[in-house]
Amino acid sequence: MATEMALVKPISKFASPRLTNPTKYLSGQRFSTVIRMSATSSPPPPTTATSKSKKGTKKEIQESLLTPRFYTTDFEEMEQLFNTEINKNLNEEEFIALLQEFKTDYNQTHFVRNKEFKEAADKLQGPLRQIFVEFLERSCTAEFSGFLLYKELGRRLKKTNPVVAEIFSLMSRDEARHAGFLNKGLSDFNLALDLGFLTKARKYTFFKPKFIFYATYLSEKIGYWRYITIYRHLKQNPEFQCYPIFKYFENWCQDENRHGDFFSALMKAQPQFLNDWQAKLWSRFFCLSVYVTMYLNDCQRTNFYEGIGLNTKEFDMHVIIETNRTTARIFPAVLDVENPEFKRKLDRMVVIYEKLLAVGQTDDPSFVKNLKKIPLVAGLASEILAAYLMPPVESGSVDFAEFEPNLVY
Repeated sequence: MATEMALVKPISKFASPRLTNPTKYLSGQRFSTVIRMSATSSPPPPTTATSKSKKGTKKEIQESLLTPRFYTTDFEEMEQLFNTEINKNLNEEEFIALLQEFKTDYNQTHFVRNKEFKEAADKLQGPLRQIFVEFLERSCTAEFSGFLLYKELGRRLKKTNPVVAEIFSLMSRDEARHAGFLNKGLSDFNLALDLGFLTKARKYTFFKPKFIFYATYLSEKIGYWRYITIYRHLKQNPEFQCYPIFKYFENWCQDENRHGDFFSALMKAQPQFLNDWQAKLWSRFFCLSVYVTMYLNDCQRTNFYEGIGLNTKEFDMHVIIETNRTTARIFPAVLDVENPEFKRKLDRMVVIYEKLLAVGQTDDPSFVKNLKKIPLVAGLASEILAAYLMPPVESGSVDFAEFEPNLVY
């Protein structure tokens, strides 16, 4: 799960997935530095304080509104949705075919490191080095979030629908592989994420099953377009290939693509999530949430994209447009992201969000900060609402088999 829905407040009253030892699924090794996540309302700073301990250095990374989040859902409702005796729309043949695709495990031997990683990391110094560390941290957290959700769904659905349950388990395999690979990348910088700590300490955002479908479908598909776009760019411009992890993106993104195709099949099996006016409203809402989250996130990290030779806003708009076109094949309505006004609204959101961050970094008392934030929050909400209310593009569900080959790079 390469991109997360982050503009939603976490709900802590729901239990987190029951994984006693999640790190056993991830390949890794011991490191001298363990990174832990701490929840705050301030943006992540370029550097953070460290404290010594017998086990090494433990580094706290502050969490902001746009930090990748962990998710949970109503597992009992999920069991009902995939009960073949209750839901006659489930196409068992299609899911069995998808299961065979996942069992093939095309990337089983893909994520093999070499000496280039450490050598490249040693060459990265100064601000660019810190930017890459943050990229690895955030990406690892997002992938690990997907692992936890898929692993729990695979466990909960085992009795109700063994085929769908096994697919979720195999997707968790993919996400664990990605997270482990990214965490090993952090070892090149003498760091590591404490994934066991993350499992216990993070708050979980609760989404109803249909919202999980919308959000994770978008997350997987936007992840595909991000990875393949970066891969193609660096293949054409090898002088910007400053770290070898990007060479793995071509095959890597196919995992994201297959995951997205699976969620497309899940939504087809639940036509009530796609065929009424509420589905159109929710589809647009989740599209907007994912696109805005990515745009605001990336515009705070332009140095990373400039470091690999990309224009941040041009890259993001390309990814948004391609994701939107892909999404239009299954969602009943999508945003008109190719309307120039949509980008103008995104750019105005960036300006407002930067002002919000600046207020949060001042030494003013909390109540003064909150007062200063009121008009900015109102302005940001106004821009988001205006983008949502732009005339949508009516799309609609098509047969899965018709568009599946077009999505494979």
